[in-house]
Amino acid sequence: MIGLIDTKEEGFSAEEVCAELSGVGRATVYRTLKLLLEAGVVCKVTLPDGAPMYSLSRVEHHHHTLCVRCGTVGEFRDATVERMMRTIGDDISGEIVGHRMEFYIVCEDCLGRGNS
Repeated sequence: MIGLIDTKEEGFSAEEVCAELSGVGRATVYRTLKLLLEAGVVCKVTLPDGAPMYSLSRVEHHHHTLCVRCGTVGEFRDATVERMMRTIGDDISGEIVGHRMEFYIVCEDCLGRGNS
């Protein structure tokens, strides 16, 4: 399964992985994705309709873009976002142990195809 995920350039769903690994049970795919998520090997992003998508985690701490047309998942790092998180952390009573930031976009490829 890792070999298959490693070839994915864009986001993928658990169902897509199930379809491509015909000899592997659906429950095994979901359990494995959960373990890979907990280990930080994959990231989970949520489509606007609530459906989960996954992508291979390629950098340490990062945030995501998600094309609402084709499902491409991108990763980005930004110093301004990190400064904002530190500032917010100073104003919160308690310790931030995680956060999620996703930008829903129409990617350059979809824009180039004129699918506005």
